[in-house]
Parts: sequence; C-alpha cells; structure tokens
Amino acid sequence: MNRKQLEKLGVPAAVVAVALRGVGRAVNAGGGVRGGALREQVAAVLATPHDYSQDQLWGEFAQSLVALNDLPQREPIAYRVWEATSPADAIDRAAHRQMADACRVPAAVGAALMPDAHVGYGLPIGGVLACANTVIPYAVGVDIACRMKLSVLDLPAETLTTRRSHFKEALLGGTRFGVGVEHHPKQQHAVLDADWSVTRITREKRDTAWKQLGTSGSGNHFVEFGELILARRDESLGLDAGRYTALLSHSGSRGVGAAVCATYSQIAQRLLPAGYADLGRLAWLSLDSEEGQAYWAAMNLMGDYAAANHAVIHRLVTKRLGAHVVAGVENHHNFAWKETHDLEGAGSREVVVHRKGATPAAAGVLGVIPGSMGSPAFVVRGKGVAASLASAAHGAGRRMSRRAARDRFRFAAEQRRLADAGIEVLSAGADETPGVYKDIHAVMAAQTDLVEVLARFDPKIVRMCGDGSRAED
Repeated sequence: MNRKQLEKLGVPAAVVAVALRGVGRAVNAGGGVRGGALREQVAAVLATPHDYSQDQLWGEFAQSLVALNDLPQREPIAYRVWEATSPADAIDRAAHRQMADACRVPAAVGAALMPDAHVGYGLPIGGVLACANTVIPYAVGVDIACRMKLSVLDLPAETLTTRRSHFKEALLGGTRFGVGVEHHPKQQHAVLDADWSVTRITREKRDTAWKQLGTSGSGNHFVEFGELILARRDESLGLDAGRYTALLSHSGSRGVGAAVCATYSQIAQRLLPAGYADLGRLAWLSLDSEEGQAYWAAMNLMGDYAAANHAVIHRLVTKRLGAHVVAGVENHHNFAWKETHDLEGAGSREVVVHRKGATPAAAGVLGVIPGSMGSPAFVVRGKGVAASLASAAHGAGRRMSRRAARDRFRFAAEQRRLADAGIEVLSAGADETPGVYKDIHAVMAAQTDLVEVLARFDPKIVRMCGDGSRAED
C-alpha cells in the first residue's frame, strides 16, 4: 500500500508517513496482513483511533491521528489597524474577517492591517502576519515577490514634454504586458545561473521563466515615466532638491511564481489539521518540514527572479531612451522574511513576517508606495514601528472589485480625462482607472507614524496591460 492509496482511504497527508510505518509492521507481522484486510484495518484505525492507541501495530498511527484531530483551537491574536479617516477609504468588513481568520493560525504571534487593505486570497491585501517557524503560501500571495522599482534618470524633467515621443517609443518598444507574454528573443540575466532545481516546480518552469524574463503581467502591473520631486537634498538617495525624470515599474515573478504558490498551497491544504479545515487558503507549512523548506527555497528564488525582471525592464527601456540611471529605490511586497521583532509579552524573537501587499518599513529602509495611473507615488523611509511589524501600505488599495470597475468605468473616457490632466495612458483596462482606488493622500496621511515621505513621483506616460487579460495580482 502506497501514499496515494492511503490518502484515497482518507489518511490525512500530515500522518501518511506514520501510516506507512504501520502498514509495514502489519505486512511483516506473523501471518502478514495484505489486500482487503489491510485496507479494512487502516479504515478501522481512521474511524476510532482512540481504540488503537496502544495497539502494537497501529498505535503510532492512531496516536498521530488523535493528536491531529485534537489540536486545540486557540484564541485569535489581536491585530493593529491603520486606516484612513474618510468613509470612502475605509477598510471593508470582508478584509477584517480575513485578517481575523489569519489571527487564528496556531503559529501566529503578531499581526497588523495597513490603510490600503482590501480583500485578497487568504490573507487580505495589506495584511501583515508574523508566525513562529511557519510560512503560509497564500499569505505571501500568488504573485510572489511582486515588486516596485524606481530609477532616476540623467534627463531633465522638461524632456518629458519636449521629447515625449521618445519616451512613448521607449515604453512601447521596451516593455511586454499580459498573461503568458514572452520575450523574443529571450533576455539574459545572472538569475538564470541560479539553482532552479531547488524544487520540482522551479526546475520544470525555468524555461518559462526565461521566456518571460523582462515582461509584466496584467492587473495592476505597470511601467511608467514621470516627474520625481524632492523638496530637499536626501543623502540616502544622493540627490539634491529638485525635479527629475524617473522610470517606475510594478511587476513580480510572473507565471512561475503563480505555479509555486499553487503547488505549495495545495500541499499545505492537504496537511491542514482537521480542526482548522475552514482556514483553507491560510494553510501553513512548518519550516521544520521538507515541504516548508522547499517552499522557502522556491520563494526566495522567486524574489531574485522578480528583481531580475525589473532590472531587465529598466535596462531595455533606458537603452531605447538613451538615458542612464543616477539613483534608484526598489522593494518587494508579497513576500515573507525571517526577522527579529519585540513582540508584546514574548520579548525579542525570530519570526516569519508575511507582507501580503505591504511594504517593508524598518528604520531607515527606503521603499516606493504607488497611487494609481492618475495619482502620485511616494518614495518613503521606514520608521521601524514595532506595532506594524515594521511595515507600511504598498499602494492606494482598491475601493471596488474589478468586475464592478468594468461595469462602472469606460477606459476611453478615463483616458481622455487623464490626457486633459497631462497624463498619457498608452494602454490599460477600465479596472485600473483612478476611481477604483482609494485616495493615496488619505492612505499616506493614515501612516505618517510608519514612514517619512522623501519624494513624490507624478506619472506622465503610463503603460499597463490593455489586452483584457485576467488580473494576476
């Protein structure tokens, strides 16, 4: 009897290995048990494990089932909330329900909800969750290591007007958007020399990742030119006060990242204890397990791949423009980090911090928080606030679903309105128009204790996916 046969009988994946040892003992015992009789014995232990807890052959399996089924429910931990004051920018109840569910995860030790929060899969977008020695694939997200990258260029801000056609050509020729879109010819980057055999799924998807290197997905992924404004000199950026031309992108780990998430979330859900089956996509993996270590290795590879994706995009676009990068800022969201935090009542300890659509904001750490195609992004410096697990918002956050947005807005009309405001949108969808987002100024005002604003980026020429692809974010 093998693993698949045991799982078909109803043996939880978490105890299959123990069940196999019981099967081995039963087969090798005097007058060994096989076939239908063996299946009947496994079924009997599954039905009443307490009756077999001291059985010579099945005791270990029975005790494991008892421990799994009797895993006690715990009181959910509390979470802190940062929220905009205006009702239109408030966090919806569904996002709060998702956060409350996440706080029931047995390994959860700290949690926070950022002002851009809205409903996601598993953990809400804008959710931050710290766990002890545990990682949750859907608390990282489908688009693993989705990332912001800003490059300040050696071109005067005025060239965004005087050389507008060159900027448009650089975006149109240097970027690719859409689900499954590939580069021809394939691009090169050192990330391809990394060990992609760390898991089966990364090994199998390496060629897909190579084909998609330097591309962007659908949904809220974008590449845009804009004007960066610094009110005073900043040493960490190495820039004087003034106006600059900048390139800003938002993209992640493409199809391979989604495949990693799907693979390991399914594994985690199979391993969920019976008492926590309702948590579904909040299923977790212990970092002491083989599965947890495999996901951790794949997730970190996806982080390197997402960074490479942005590097290639910026390389291609700036080359077409004939510009050079003089400064830059970049950061992940949709990721998990091992960090040391002082947790209330528990002291300083290492935890796994999941930031699902949240920006790392440790003291002195730089990041980029975007608004929408019609509103500014901000370069920020983190203040390292303990209650937020050193985190901040990752954007404006959605006010409505994509379906509701497509029913309410017409892209052509929004494109004309933005053009009148001096923002040229080359391509996008109605589900990404500014009206679907919260007010970025209200979001930033709600987190002045979490980050310091260093600079403002005003979009001028924007490209997003305009082919009607479903959102990947």
